[in-house]
Amino acid sequence: MAESYMEQQWALSHLAGGNSKYLEELFEAYLQDPNSVPEEWRNEFDKLPSVNDQVHNDIPQAPIRDHFLLLGKSRGRSVGLVAPSISSEHERKQVRVHQLGTAYRFRGHQKAKIDPLGILQRPPVPDLDLHFHDLSKADEETVFNCSNLYIGVDQAPLKDIVNALEKTYCSSIGAEFTHIVDTEQRRWIERRMESVRSAPSFSKHARLHILERLTAAEGLEKYLGSKYPGTKRFGLEGGEALIPMIDELIQRAGSYGAKEIVIGMAHRGRLNMLVNILGKNPRDLFDEFEGKSFIDMGSGDVKYHQGFSSNVMTTGGEVHLALAFNPSHLEIASPVVEGSVRARQDRRKDTDGSLVVPVNIHGDAAFAGQGVVMETFQMSQTRAYKTGGTVHIVINNQVGFTTSRQEDARSTEYCTDVAKMVQAPIFHVNGDDPEAVAFVTQMAIDFRQTFKRDVVIDLVCYRRRGHNEADEPAMTQPVMYSKIRSQKTTLDLYAQKLVDENLLSSDEFKDMTENYRDLLDKGMHVAKSLVTEADKSLQVDWTPYLNQKMENHFDTSYPLKELQELARLMTHVPEGFPLQKQVQKIITDRQKMTAGALSINWGYAETLAYASILAQGHPIRFTGQDVGRGTFVHRHAVLHNNKDGSTYIPLQNLAEDQPHFEIYDSFLSEEAVLAFEYGYSATRPDTLVIWEAQFGDFANGAQVVIDQFITSGENKWGRLSGLVMLLPHGYEGQGPEHSSARLERFLQLCAEQNIQVCAPTTPAQVYHMLRRQIIRNLRKPLVVMSPKSLLRHKDAVSTLEELADGHFRTIIDEVDSSIEPKNVQRVVLCSGKVYYDLAEFRRENGINNVAIIRVEQLYPFPEDELQKAMAPYVNLEDVVWCQEEPMNQGAWYSSQHHMRNVISRHNPDLYLSYAGRDASASPAAGYMKLHMEQLKKFLDDALVYPKK
Repeated sequence: MAESYMEQQWALSHLAGGNSKYLEELFEAYLQDPNSVPEEWRNEFDKLPSVNDQVHNDIPQAPIRDHFLLLGKSRGRSVGLVAPSISSEHERKQVRVHQLGTAYRFRGHQKAKIDPLGILQRPPVPDLDLHFHDLSKADEETVFNCSNLYIGVDQAPLKDIVNALEKTYCSSIGAEFTHIVDTEQRRWIERRMESVRSAPSFSKHARLHILERLTAAEGLEKYLGSKYPGTKRFGLEGGEALIPMIDELIQRAGSYGAKEIVIGMAHRGRLNMLVNILGKNPRDLFDEFEGKSFIDMGSGDVKYHQGFSSNVMTTGGEVHLALAFNPSHLEIASPVVEGSVRARQDRRKDTDGSLVVPVNIHGDAAFAGQGVVMETFQMSQTRAYKTGGTVHIVINNQVGFTTSRQEDARSTEYCTDVAKMVQAPIFHVNGDDPEAVAFVTQMAIDFRQTFKRDVVIDLVCYRRRGHNEADEPAMTQPVMYSKIRSQKTTLDLYAQKLVDENLLSSDEFKDMTENYRDLLDKGMHVAKSLVTEADKSLQVDWTPYLNQKMENHFDTSYPLKELQELARLMTHVPEGFPLQKQVQKIITDRQKMTAGALSINWGYAETLAYASILAQGHPIRFTGQDVGRGTFVHRHAVLHNNKDGSTYIPLQNLAEDQPHFEIYDSFLSEEAVLAFEYGYSATRPDTLVIWEAQFGDFANGAQVVIDQFITSGENKWGRLSGLVMLLPHGYEGQGPEHSSARLERFLQLCAEQNIQVCAPTTPAQVYHMLRRQIIRNLRKPLVVMSPKSLLRHKDAVSTLEELADGHFRTIIDEVDSSIEPKNVQRVVLCSGKVYYDLAEFRRENGINNVAIIRVEQLYPFPEDELQKAMAPYVNLEDVVWCQEEPMNQGAWYSSQHHMRNVISRHNPDLYLSYAGRDASASPAAGYMKLHMEQLKKFLDDALVYPKK
């Protein structure tokens, strides 16, 4: 048998030569960091039973020296070799050299020259000092083994080793990657950086291209500054290296065969990106500066919030670029981009994320300060939300608005430390070193495409003009801006470098800048590689969904026999797939419902709606914290094997060629998840996209998404979305945080037919409402006040025939009730679950002069349908609006004008009054006794007429 490395080393008598101390030090270094010892020793130490198995066959917990002695007794004598004497001092220093290399990998970033202003003050790093490792200048000429480094040689003088480490880890790039657990990923980064000392040689062509892109970046800002002085534009001055960075990123991703890149970013540098990267015509931008709206309808938005799309050519083929629209809530665009990317990947069947790449560009203060960044990182490797890794770029101004003191801006050393939670590598790079910027960009794309994980580039720069062009930053950062005023621009520094190296002349550089300005003067495109006739297959066709009318009546019927066949498939459970007993009863009851022996309940009607939608060719995506089962145990779209935990999803097994049905229990997030689903829905108009809140109240956590995207995105940016929000809502005495989905907030945001707000009260209604949402080509967000107690209410049932026939009814009257229209003196208008409380109270008290009309769609308010429902009540004397919510909440304040319009047409003398809870700061009572007292009072107010 061949001798192991350890046995060979024993044969050379390291121990016999008095070097047991060296081996123990080597082993201790291994325990602290396996990478700090030579690979051959590491391999042997990895095999030691006392390390891996905790029990040694011969000596339990044997010290490493004892293990070597045992090895010597069994092998050393038999080989008959006498060990030469070696210098134990040299070997000890060898270990220290390895530890020094490890220290540079761990902490070199803290010494790196990443600040172009040179004002970043950081304490010395003791680990990087020779004396810390018992080394000194006297050892600089001594040759040591450096095979644990990727510097091209196995042995080198100490001074050369240190020089290689300094160049690699302490120059313009500071790399943080030792927090990554995966050894392959760490080794990959070490190899890429150390092999070229973090400074690969770029060709003349590449360097001139970088210069040209810097010329464009600075040229646009100077042009806008002179043409529109003092106008806000959130310019890129001080961070111009972003433009060659994104240019390199696009070309690099395209070389891998990527077909689409979706970019999210806030304000800074956005106009520069639009013109110099995406190819927006400068003339169009100038028109916007002069007041022209970019859309024909709606209010529009400021120019530095605008999105754009275009196609560019790369060495790997044509790539579609999309810059997402973005509000001033900075980081909220990040999960929207992820959702859009996932939608594009699903459309392309891009299962590993190779074809569509997300790029999110952040500001340093927002990246550290806004929680949605953490939520977005947290979703990066989950089943429902992964996109194959995102390239995150931080434009690090080193100041957030006027906050520059680190202890005020964050509690971490770097603004990027939050990225460590997902073990993303972080590359800090000096924005005034464009070639270092290009190198980390190449690494970032290569890492993303290799490992399909997030990666972060921290572009350390500055902002020359302050927060915006109207700001005077020296008020609060006098030292920083004194330095900035004397700082040469990135372009000037790099141009001078190339001139000094004889790659171009000063006149050639001058011509380059003048040519760019001439193009701007002529209003010509200045982006490189722009495709003038784009490949339309790379884009989504929204034409069928444009200019659609919001009609209240839409046929959503489905053939009864086909529905029964779908129902049979929905209740099929594979043989040998045992269910938990309560779930089995639910499936058995659904089989009875299909046969007509039981009425259809809410959960079954809802899942049948999905089945029929799939059968008609529409994909479905459904996420939320408990959506598989349903928070209130009603849905059971995902069945769980009671023995092995495997799952079966009937909606994925309707037909071999059916559209995809995705349903995921999300991680515990509202903001990022809802933003993701909005981004998905705004990219896939053919897909029914649904997000369900665990309780409707929890949508509070996503209010920014609701305000800035869902309710206003079409008006601001012309962006359509058919997103459905299911928000459990209903007052059952469960307290302030489990009652209200804050209906009033949605109704307050309603205008210009921007969204739909519904409160269905029967299984048939939810069935037709969901079908209507996807089958008609109208793409407006749908907000649903969905029930809790109604899910199993004895009266909230429907028949299979009601599902097969008909449509969603925006108003439900009492045509089929026992109430005689001529006897009706009062009409109670209501919405949602309170109808059943009203109906029960009326029945129990024998009231026959009050009719109850349900408003199932609160916006757009169905005034014509309500007028028809009231028409039979010719002897009407009184109209009441009844709601569960307090008076200052619910629909009362936002909808009463619609009801009064109808009532005045019916009878100008009628007055609309209110019955419900008193105004309250809290959404609901926290005590059941008080809840019931309130309920009894307002039911009496609503139904007893005339008062005794």
